[in-house]
Amino acid sequence: MSLGVDGEHWLRNLGEVTHLLEQKWKIRLGKSLNGGTEAFVAEVTTRMGDKAILKLTMPPMEGNTAFKQEIVALKIADGHGYVRLLNYNMDQRAILLEKLGSPLKDMGYPAEMQIEIICNALKKSWGKSLPKDHKLQSGKDIINWFSSFIPELWAELERPCSRLLIEKALVFLESRLSNSSLETSVLVHGDAHSGNILKDMTKSKASFKLIDPDGLIAEPAYDLGVLMREWLDDLTINPMENGRKRCLLLSEITSINPQAIWEWGFIQSVSTGLFLIKIGQGEMGLQMLKVAEAWSKV
Repeated sequence: MSLGVDGEHWLRNLGEVTHLLEQKWKIRLGKSLNGGTEAFVAEVTTRMGDKAILKLTMPPMEGNTAFKQEIVALKIADGHGYVRLLNYNMDQRAILLEKLGSPLKDMGYPAEMQIEIICNALKKSWGKSLPKDHKLQSGKDIINWFSSFIPELWAELERPCSRLLIEKALVFLESRLSNSSLETSVLVHGDAHSGNILKDMTKSKASFKLIDPDGLIAEPAYDLGVLMREWLDDLTINPMENGRKRCLLLSEITSINPQAIWEWGFIQSVSTGLFLIKIGQGEMGLQMLKVAEAWSKV
């Protein structure tokens, strides 16, 4: 409803669109699934009797090309580390995906094991060759966006943290910009947390695949910065010690420079903390900013 006329139109035509796709893709709609924030998601059965997932993405907000980027990312990954793309329709903003199992976050694994599982999935997708005409956002684009987003949101929220925190984030963004290179860039997910990775039901051993990629081309440390901000309660106990410990663990698993991981972790913590406050999750946002305050002393 927040999208106004476009959102109302999308809701009103949802039934008609799903019926059209049932006929076009020879699928049968099953139960809808909870948890989606920007899409209608449902189980479907293909004409061969296989289970799959239908995802109908909401209309884009101004300047948002996330749907196109997601399609490109899924094509590049081709089922390696990411969920496999079975079909798509750009006009209807529809995707047909292989069916996966439960999210990693619901498995009850300790944080260290979850980190290793996510990193293993990321390494598979990082290794994929990039087509020259991919037209995905670059690391420089992302850095420029953060450089505006963080100080502007901080001012909009009437400065919920110290200016030092914002300045440190901007210094780290300059650092990452100076280290940004197309030669070392890979396909990054952009939001690889434990809710965005599901069990691969086709494997006998515990194997997982990432869903909902942002579709970006950047240094691998960008993805690891997301993992630096997760499992917030663990970080709150002893921010510096546990933050450093996690950074070294991520570096050990992936062989990525720990300083790059630390800088992206700090940037992610500040930007996400501010964003959480903006969307009404102030307690968690302030908690994340408090961790970042402790990290800023380095």
